[in-house]
Amino acid sequence: MFLNYIKEFFVKKSLKNNLHILKNEVFTSNVQTIGLLIDENQFRHSTELVKELVLQGIAFENIKIVAYRSKLEKEKTYSHLTFCKKNVNWKGDFTEDFLNEFAKTEFDLLISYYEIETPILMMVTSKSNAKFKVGFSSVDIRLNRWMIDTEIGNYKLFVSELFKYLKSIK
Repeated sequence: MFLNYIKEFFVKKSLKNNLHILKNEVFTSNVQTIGLLIDENQFRHSTELVKELVLQGIAFENIKIVAYRSKLEKEKTYSHLTFCKKNVNWKGDFTEDFLNEFAKTEFDLLISYYEIETPILMMVTSKSNAKFKVGFSSVDIRLNRWMIDTEIGNYKLFVSELFKYLKSIK
């Protein structure tokens, strides 16, 4: 238990260093690929969220989902690639290949679908090579280019607001 607090402290420290590096994210008017980072401790309706994105014209195969849970059950099979705090080391580096691949993928849009500041999720968002990042207004403003002020359970409003703003930029 005590080691988890120390590990979280070091992850927060490396996250703080990452947030000082400014990234010039450019919005491309045509969103085709989406990375979806979900905190499944708070939100368990990821399939419905993906359906809403598909209704907005995004192809299902162009949406890559990575989910975070505070604890993984060994014998359970998850519907999405799922990670926990054990998959991040003390330096804030990812120990799972799918997390490294997710962070290196240059998505047109990264949706950070979490509203509680969890250092592990924030680290994934900050290391992402996505062209444009969107999240909730309750999370540190340095992580995302756009923040949408809704509740995490109201995914339909989140998606409609997101695409309303995206269409207005075109």
